[in-house]
Amino acid sequence: MGADGVSDSTPRRQRGRGRAGVALVMVLCGVLFATTARLSGGGSIRDESSDVVGVLEERGRDIERLTEENAEMRVEVERLRGTDVAAPTAERTAQMADAVGLSEVSGPALRIALTDAPSSALGAIPGTEPNDLVVHQQDLEAYINALWAGGAEAMMLQDQRVINGSAFRCAGNTLLLEGRVYSPPFVVTVIGPVEEMTAALDAAPGVGVYRDWVDHVGLGEKVETLETTTLPAFVGTLTIEAEVAA
Repeated sequence: MGADGVSDSTPRRQRGRGRAGVALVMVLCGVLFATTARLSGGGSIRDESSDVVGVLEERGRDIERLTEENAEMRVEVERLRGTDVAAPTAERTAQMADAVGLSEVSGPALRIALTDAPSSALGAIPGTEPNDLVVHQQDLEAYINALWAGGAEAMMLQDQRVINGSAFRCAGNTLLLEGRVYSPPFVVTVIGPVEEMTAALDAAPGVGVYRDWVDHVGLGEKVETLETTTLPAFVGTLTIEAEVAA
C-alpha cells in the first residue's frame, strides 16, 4: 500500500497539461470543401479553469455554423460529381473518399462507453483525489490507439466519425472534438474485426491501467459487441495543423 493509500500494484494515472491552437482551413479539391476547426495533439487540459470551457463553447458555435456551410458545399460537390465534366475522375474520387474516411461504413462493431466514477468514492477510499474519479484524455487515447492497432476499419467518437489524424482534447470534465463540447459518458464505436480489437484492448498497457482504476474507484467501462452498425462519413478538416507550445 503506497503512502497515499493506493495499492502500489495500481499504477498512478499521470496528468498532463497543454493548450492547442484552433485553425479554420478551407481546402480546394476541384470544388471548394468547407472545413471545420480542429484542436490538435497535446496533453490533457481537464484541470483548466471553467473560463476555458466557456471560450471553447463559444468557438463551438462558430464551428456549428461552419459545419452547416460545409454540408452545403458537400452537396454541391456531389452534384458536380454527376456531371460530364467530373465523370472521368468520379471513380478515383470515390476511392480516395473511402480511403480517408469520407464515406459511411457499415459492419460488425464494438461500442465502448467510459464514465466518471461516483463522487462518493472520495470519502470511501483513502487517498482518493477528485482527479482520480474522471476519465482523462490519456484514457481515451489508450482505448483508441489499441482499437486502431487491433485492425479498426472505421471509428466514431461520440456522434462524430474520426480518422487516424483526428485529435481531441479534454477541458474541465468535458471532451472537445472538432470544436464541439461533450460531457461523459464518452462513447467510442468502432467497426472492424471484433475478436482482434478485443484482444488488442486486453493487451494495451494504458487500458489495463484504466481497468485497475475501474476496480479501485469505480470508473465506468462498458464494452458491447454490435452485430452490425453504420458510421457516418468524416466531415472535419483533413489538413495537419501546427501545435502551439504549452
